[in-house]
Amino acid sequence: MELPARDVKFLNERGLDWELLPDPQGAACLIVKNFSVAAGGFTPAATELMIRIPPQYPMTPLDMWYCDPPIRLVASGQFAPASEVMESHLGRSWQRFSRHLNGGWRPGVDSLRSYFTLIQRELQGAARS
Repeated sequence: MELPARDVKFLNERGLDWELLPDPQGAACLIVKNFSVAAGGFTPAATELMIRIPPQYPMTPLDMWYCDPPIRLVASGQFAPASEVMESHLGRSWQRFSRHLNGGWRPGVDSLRSYFTLIQRELQGAARS
């Protein structure tokens, strides 16, 4: 599986260190290394971010993202809401952020760019909760 050209362009324009790995379940896993979460009030300040890319993407929405190492809110030392579950992917344990677009995905319009906007909004909002 390959990412659409506009997603590759977005990732590269942001200067992200990323790779796309095959997932034995038929999806692919986008791994973003050294993803900064400090602005959202998390510790550690950076993590690896994983987004599972379904085979039908971009017609099928992206759903949930994952962090390794796990991140916690600096203010409380707790996990953000709906991020307490750990899942195994690619031989590693990942902290799952259970976030769903609930019908908000617009095939042909939405992409990794819009999904990263959601991730950043959610991470910043968790610190304010």
